[in-house]
Formats: sequence, structure tokens, C-alpha cells
Amino acid sequence: MISRSVIGLTGGIATGKSTVCRYLAERYQIPILDADLYARAAVQPGSPILRAITQRYGPDILLLEGQLHRARLGEIVFNNAVEKAWLEAQIHPYVRDRFAQAVQQIPAEQTVVQAIPLLFEANLTNQVSEIWVVTCSAATQLKRLMQRDRLSLQQAQARIASQMPLVEKVARADSVLNNDGDLSSLQAQVDAAIAVVPYINSQITQ
Repeated sequence: MISRSVIGLTGGIATGKSTVCRYLAERYQIPILDADLYARAAVQPGSPILRAITQRYGPDILLLEGQLHRARLGEIVFNNAVEKAWLEAQIHPYVRDRFAQAVQQIPAEQTVVQAIPLLFEANLTNQVSEIWVVTCSAATQLKRLMQRDRLSLQQAQARIASQMPLVEKVARADSVLNNDGDLSSLQAQVDAAIAVVPYINSQITQ
């Protein structure tokens, strides 16, 4: 049972979650806890998780500087469900712990956003009080992902296919933010969604 206002912000890859987070932070001064940042911290050079990854996949999974070769790891896990599950089993507990620690440092009356791309897949819905899903059309998502990460069509499709279908996430959302339009349209949807969040009205800076 969540005793505070915690927005679980999720969606598909390249649907616009980061854009929503920036707007919430800048317009409403809401603390943003980002699962992607925690996941990156989990595999920093010298970390136990990076050592486990290196033991499993060999030294070629590292760059010359000793950092994780993310593109190479992506080629492995986005095309192999077993390896993807193994990797997530290493990283998800670390991310959960970081969320728990961060939330404890924020006053209970303060609304918090937990940006979690794999909110449903990682079974983290029990740590949020409501769920927002950022969505867009399949064509828009594919185009944005290919442009953003400089991926081939096949690579982009594999990454999208590795996640729960957007239609399923939308069906489980308390608020749906459609990002097929322009920025002002997306921001207007965020404004409407945030207006009914408990505790938030007293925090808004006019």
C-alpha cells in the first residue's frame, strides 16, 4: 500500500518519457527518479554487476576504457529472451534498492515521479500509486527510435518487440499521454493529468 503520491511513468522505448519528465521537473518542480540512470550506475566499471556480465559474455563486452559496450550487449539481449531475463535479474534488484533509498530522502507530502520503462515487465507497479503511460503510433515510435539511436530497421524492431506491447500498457494506465502531436499538445495532456494528482496542487509554481 502506497501512502504517498508516486507517479509511475512508463511507456514504450522512444515514445517520449524523457520529454514528459523534463516538463514535470521544470514546470512543477517534481523530483524525478529515473530507472535508466540507476541501471547505468549498476554497471559502472568495478561494479559487481559489470563483473558478472563480463564473466558471462567475455572481455569483448567491455570497451577499451573498461566500460560496458552497450551496443554489443544490446545485440545479445534484444535477440535472446533468456539472456535478457538473466541481465534483468542482475540489474532490477539494484534499481529497486536505489528507488527505495531515494524515496526515503523526499518528504512524504511531496509528489514523486518514478520513471520506469519496464514498470510492468519488472513487476514494479506495487511501488507507485498511479501509472502514466506515454504512447504514440507504431510508425512514429519506430522512426524516432531509428533516428535517436541510429539503429537499422531490424535492430529497432527487435528492441520494440522485447517490451510489452504499448496497447497492453495503455490498458493498465491511470493516465495516457499521446505523443503523436507536437510538444504543446503533450504538455497540455501532462497539465490535465497532474491537476488531479493528490498533493500536487499546493506545489505548483504559478
